Amino acid sequence: QVQLVESGGGLVQPGGSLKLSCAASETIFSIPTISWYRLAPGKQRELVAVIMRGGTTNYADSVKGRFTISRDGAKNTVALQMISLKPEDTAVYYCNARIRQMEYWGQGTQVTVSS
Repeated sequence: QVQLVESGGGLVQPGGSLKLSCAASETIFSIPTISWYRLAPGKQRELVAVIMRGGTTNYADSVKGRFTISRDGAKNTVALQMISLKPEDTAVYYCNARIRQMEYWGQGTQVTVSS
């Protein structure tokens, strides 16, 4: 059982930045895949960014060049740095860990981009 706790969400103006953090109960470098998803009202859940155990990253086209996923071994966290935020980035952001057929989710953190 992997426990994930997200933090760092909040209200930010368009063009602003936020950094989300996902703290894991297992060593993050042992988890094959850690991802950030988001869920906006009236929309389907969207995969935003993923980082593989070997360090490979992938991003949704909608966030490429604006979002960066990274791991901090000292803090055992996975971060999602978000810049140039847009109103359409407003959503609840969830951290996800995948180990073989098992998936684990955090409780989510709200990001609201509005003036």
